[in-house]
Amino acid sequence: MSIKLYGIKACDTMKKARVWLDENGVAYDFHDYKVKGADKAELEKWVAEHGWEKVLNKAGTTFRKLPDEAKADIDDAKAIALMMEQPSMIKRPVLDLGNGTTVLGFKPEIYQAALRS
Repeated sequence: MSIKLYGIKACDTMKKARVWLDENGVAYDFHDYKVKGADKAELEKWVAEHGWEKVLNKAGTTFRKLPDEAKADIDDAKAIALMMEQPSMIKRPVLDLGNGTTVLGFKPEIYQAALRS
């Protein structure tokens, strides 16, 4: 199983997830959106699995600073376009377990359960 962790290196939640994975001996590849950008196919997969409402981080500063018209009438396509343009709007971390399942955000108990299955 090839595990990939997506996010932004400087994010505090990302740091917690990386420390947890390292301490639990979980091998993973890290994809930093600030360095490598966001992949449209990955975003489409995550939105199909979780819905754009959970993948798009509306609580973050980047989203809140958008003009009102950019925040209006969001659907899958618009959410993906926003996240492609500004990857910091993607909920993080995203843990891709390599088996078609992704975990959004970080909670140790959820990571433990997901990696056990």
